[in-house]
Amino acid sequence: MSSASASRASERRRLPRLRLWPQSLLGRLIAASVVAVLVAQAAVLVLVAQERERFVLQSSVREWTRRIAETSQMLAPLSAAERAAALEQLAAPRSGFGHRPPGGPHVPPRGGPDPSLGFLPMPMLSGFEQTLAEQLRAALGPGYQVTVGRTLDATRPAIQIPAPFFEAHELAAHQSTALRYDVAVRLPDGDTVLYRVVRMPGGATLPRTLVVNLMLLLVVLVIALYVTARNITRPLSALARAADSMGRDARPERLAERGARELRDAARAFNTMQDRLRRYLDSRSRVLAAMSHDLKTPLTRLRLQVETLENPQLQERIGKQLDEMEGMVHEALALFRGQDDGEPATPVDVNALLEALRSQFTEMGAAVTVRGRALEPYTAKAQALKRCLSNLIANAINFGAQATLVVEDGAELVIRVRDQGPGIPQAQLERVFEPFYRLESSRNRDGGGTGLGLTIARDIAQAHGGTLSLSNLPQGGLEAALLLPRRR
Repeated sequence: MSSASASRASERRRLPRLRLWPQSLLGRLIAASVVAVLVAQAAVLVLVAQERERFVLQSSVREWTRRIAETSQMLAPLSAAERAAALEQLAAPRSGFGHRPPGGPHVPPRGGPDPSLGFLPMPMLSGFEQTLAEQLRAALGPGYQVTVGRTLDATRPAIQIPAPFFEAHELAAHQSTALRYDVAVRLPDGDTVLYRVVRMPGGATLPRTLVVNLMLLLVVLVIALYVTARNITRPLSALARAADSMGRDARPERLAERGARELRDAARAFNTMQDRLRRYLDSRSRVLAAMSHDLKTPLTRLRLQVETLENPQLQERIGKQLDEMEGMVHEALALFRGQDDGEPATPVDVNALLEALRSQFTEMGAAVTVRGRALEPYTAKAQALKRCLSNLIANAINFGAQATLVVEDGAELVIRVRDQGPGIPQAQLERVFEPFYRLESSRNRDGGGTGLGLTIARDIAQAHGGTLSLSNLPQGGLEAALLLPRRR
């Protein structure tokens, strides 16, 4: 197998690993944009969640401070009996928080600053316990002592202060993961009141409307990106098809100049190049027509003159030389004519074509065998493909005594022509495709040909979007691999 065939095979083996990533430019632009938007939205959600958690925590600390300060300042002037009754009511389950206990007089806060004022700034809340203690000291004043620490004994009686900004079902859902802190406030008379603060671990949940809005934004961005990317890739796809058709059709249609400025410039430059090539081909066709007439006319006159010779041996020798000259002229014109032959591409039954070539060469006494079959017809220029395969088979018979054709069909149609000849030196495997180049061992025109057969065969292969390469077989002989891609 040639290096080109090996690289194609290795590429096909690597393709399944990339199935998750789009292969088209449109798909890659949309996929990359969507991934970027998703990453950006994820980052926004994280930042919003962090900021919301910080805000909720700061607000919760202020609310806890206000409630604890109000309750402590309310309990401070009460008598022992009134304070005990108030504490019993406040510590009771489902008790209204901050209400005046029954029978107890309402005493406005005193002995310190107003609880709604004098809060310390809380930029980060890196130390929750220290921050809460400082807030309480600032709200209660110097007559109170405050101690904040993690709850060690949850059965110890205390005034429960739940986390604000949370619904009852949210509190119940996070009951096992909630963080509890004991706040001990020592009143001015020396009595200590114990409060229990419940802190939610993850802050407040994000509102559903935020997630819905971000999803709507993603959908709008994807639609906008698709329209924009499609407007970019559609002209590029048209340019690729037009460029590919130039290798298959000598006169493709002009490319529409539309899209962004850079795309219009590229289409205009392509059309200009196409016009220049068309003028060149037209000029070459006229020159070839003149050459064909000017060369065939004197050859015909010479052949008529040879027929008048009375020496049969001389007549035969000159006739062979004229045949050789006509062959060279014919192959040179076929080479120079290239794709400007006007033959349309049609579905070709490759199996029938190979069988016809095998029968043709077999009738001339050559040994030609065919192995394998094409799965379906191949769209090609029938006469050009026949000429390509004929040149390869004739080359194998001339230098390798016999030809074996191996057909492999799949993503591309592969036809391998093998012989049992001496092969070609590695350094000359590419040089033999040059026009009129012949190996030193085939300088004799009786066996070496004109040196244009492989050149014409490769030109035909490339005109069909394929490749033609030569390689020496390990067991001896030469293999010509014709690879023709199938257009699905």
